[in-house]
Amino acid sequence: MTRQVVIAGASGLIGTALTDRLRERGDSVTKLVRRPPERHDEREWDPAAGRLEPDAIEGADTVICLSGASVGRLPWTHNYRKALVNSRLDSTRTITDAIAALGSDAPAFISASAVGFYGSVPGAVVTEQSPPGQTFLAKLCIAWEAMACRIESVTPVTLLRTAPILDPKGVLAPMIALTRLGAGGPLGAGTQKWPWITLEDEVRAILHVIDNNVAGPVNLAAPDIVTQNDIGLALAGYLERPYWLPAPEWTLKTVLSPEAVTSMLTVDADVRPSVLEETGFVFEHPELRAAIVSTLG
Repeated sequence: MTRQVVIAGASGLIGTALTDRLRERGDSVTKLVRRPPERHDEREWDPAAGRLEPDAIEGADTVICLSGASVGRLPWTHNYRKALVNSRLDSTRTITDAIAALGSDAPAFISASAVGFYGSVPGAVVTEQSPPGQTFLAKLCIAWEAMACRIESVTPVTLLRTAPILDPKGVLAPMIALTRLGAGGPLGAGTQKWPWITLEDEVRAILHVIDNNVAGPVNLAAPDIVTQNDIGLALAGYLERPYWLPAPEWTLKTVLSPEAVTSMLTVDADVRPSVLEETGFVFEHPELRAAIVSTLG
């Protein structure tokens, strides 16, 4: 079955890989761009101004919003935290307004989110039914998802709660760079549980959501439950570099901002991909060490 898919954020890490995979299998992809269109597969929009003509998404089977300033860009200054919030809420509001305007012809909506929704929950097992946390990123995810869910009465809405992507261009890029330089080590205690996923499985999971009409929150995280030290040591082992230089939490907060540290680096969350597994998804990279070899190799 050939699908018509519209993607906002198609030029990002996930969007680029997803667009390629959709087209490889024969689906049609239209990209929303913030400039005058240069190709037949582009449509202009302006999320900051709330501008997206409904006919840009009319006839689509699915609209996917991956837009948002990168959480991997550090430090999170006051102005950058505002950009993290506004870029997500403006994009989601603009798209949901356009979808709602189509009424009964509305396409399904898939909205990016993050496992940061759960905050830090040491000792707990986290599924899609778990409550939200209290960190800056958790509160952002709550508002982000609420904006997407405004149109649940119009069309199915899927919330992609994505874990940090184990990729040289992903959220873990600074950690990989430090390890290559021989400066890897525990971030904070290092014993905090860190969810993760490869880019390959991220894209495969989104295709699974599309093909199986999976709605509601979906944790995009590998089933291998590991700590930050596990990831750091696996990276160091593969790159044949030392893992020795600890970064105390207070130092991280001073350099990178407390919000970034408590939302991402020292957060402790044992996130399980319950919905993916219940709907029959099989991970290509379920185990950390093999994933690192495949990703960095």
